[in-house]
This record gives sequence, C-alpha cells and structure tokens, in this order.
Amino acid sequence: MYHIYDYNSPLGKMMLESDEKYLTGIWFYGGKYFGESNAKERTERCTPVIAEAVSWLNRYFKGENPPPFSEFRMTGSDFQVAVWKVLLSIPYGETVSYRDIALRLERERGARMSCQAVGNAVGHNKISIIIPCHRVIGTDGSLRGYAGGIDRKMALLNLEKG
Repeated sequence: MYHIYDYNSPLGKMMLESDEKYLTGIWFYGGKYFGESNAKERTERCTPVIAEAVSWLNRYFKGENPPPFSEFRMTGSDFQVAVWKVLLSIPYGETVSYRDIALRLERERGARMSCQAVGNAVGHNKISIIIPCHRVIGTDGSLRGYAGGIDRKMALLNLEKG
C-alpha cells in the first residue's frame, strides 16, 4: 500500500508518497511528471517516513543543509538509478552539468553516455529536492529543464547559496 501527504512548501504545494517503509516520491503540484509512480492505490496518510521527510524539508526551506535523508526507495531503470546516485553526490550549494554526469558515468560504466539520456533520467527523478536534480545545469551554466519549473529551480539554487 502506498500513502500520500500534501506539503505546503514556500515554493508551492507538494505531494509526498511512501510505501509502508520508504519515501518513494516528492513532486510539486502542476510539475511535469507529477505523481509519476508505481503505486496502483494510494491512501492519504502521514506515515513515519513522510513525517521525517516533512521535517527534512522544513529544515531545508529554512536555509539549513539537513543531513542526508536515506529512507527512500529509488524506482526506475538501472540507468536512471545510476544517474540519481550521481545526483546524491552533488554537494549542497554546488552544481554540475549534464555533461559532467555523462562523463562520470562513461568512466564508471566504460560506455559512451548521452547528455540527453542523462537529462531525461534527471527529469524523471521521483524524489525531488532530497535527490537534488535541481543542482544540474547546462554546460554553459544555464538553467535547463526542471520538472517542477525553472522558477523553482532558480529559487532552490538561490536558497542554497544563502
């Protein structure tokens, strides 16, 4: 069984999702891929892991750098999960390019990686903010795509800069 809970962030309403044990999604309402999930049925309930995620988000939106949140489950293809693991290594307040991620995966996997494929995987990240897809930018430093909207991406990056 999956559970959902609405969270009112300073950047707009978000939906958090969990299974019985792990956080499985965080999306901005109205964002691209909103609610994209493997869940067939959902009930409205604030589970313990959702309550932990809410506490983490509260700290984050106050401008703190909360400790890593580890009680989540990444569901996607092997490639997507590999990209999302790279996202987890991006330090708070820093950015990397889609190309940087592609090159890192090329070194790790020994096969050529497309920046476009990386961008697609970044965009399908189901656990927004905690898995910091907003920290990925274009090679030229431009803000490119964010499922929650470019304005929110800019706001999140500005929040982290203090």
